[in-house]
Amino acid sequence: MMESIDWIGSAAACLTTASFVPQAWHTFRSRDVSGISLTMYSLFTLGVALWLVYGILLLAWPIIIANVITTSLALMILMMKLKYR
Repeated sequence: MMESIDWIGSAAACLTTASFVPQAWHTFRSRDVSGISLTMYSLFTLGVALWLVYGILLLAWPIIIANVITTSLALMILMMKLKYR
């Protein structure tokens, strides 16, 4: 049963992280952050960082790996939003 739970968590982590990559890639290429809300992205980045801490505390590798990637991408986009307003 635990193996099934890990597979479900891994699949969810892969899908949610992969869904974020196209937006991040588009933002990096275009440097267009005009449609991004600073408040929303700040809250989103903080939320993902807290998911990362949660995963670390649980030693849940699917949560850790997905949120390391997503937090990194979200922080880069947030920094671009602050730079290219």
